Amino acid sequence: MSGMSASQAHDLSVAAREVEEFVAAAGWDQPPQLFALVPTAELVEREPDLAGQVDQAAPLTPVAQEALADTDLAEALGGIMWPDAVHGCALAQEIVVLPQSAEAELPDGRHSGDSAELTRIAAAHPQRQEARIVAAVLRDGTAACVLRLRGDATTEPQLIEHPELAPNLTDALLATLH
Repeated sequence: MSGMSASQAHDLSVAAREVEEFVAAAGWDQPPQLFALVPTAELVEREPDLAGQVDQAAPLTPVAQEALADTDLAEALGGIMWPDAVHGCALAQEIVVLPQSAEAELPDGRHSGDSAELTRIAAAHPQRQEARIVAAVLRDGTAACVLRLRGDATTEPQLIEHPELAPNLTDALLATLH
């Protein structure tokens, strides 16, 4: 992340929150959604009709992409290559979060790649918590992540931000940009 600047990290965090708010507006139980991140000024220059539809003060504008193939997410991302006009990308995905104590109970093969089995175990765990993560990256390696824990009728959804919430996902997104 040698080329990362504070302003790029801030701009990317703003874009990640914008993606999360956009996806949240449609509610829960959605498939993963991919977004291209393009410089707003360049987008408006190429598509002047969009000037009234985008926040021209925002350096980056998320552009929703077609639905991902209904296959393994890693496979779907592995087949994506972005044109130079795309400076970054973001992915919104619903996940199950377990407390650290519950993760310790997972089978020893949890790093072996049997994600379907781990998903089944996590979904059935009594301490599970549903969440939506938005991971975003720029070509220079700058990353931002936003995690919204799903609340229930008595609690507000909690929002957590940290660039290293999903390192494997940000690495996979970064690979689509190179």
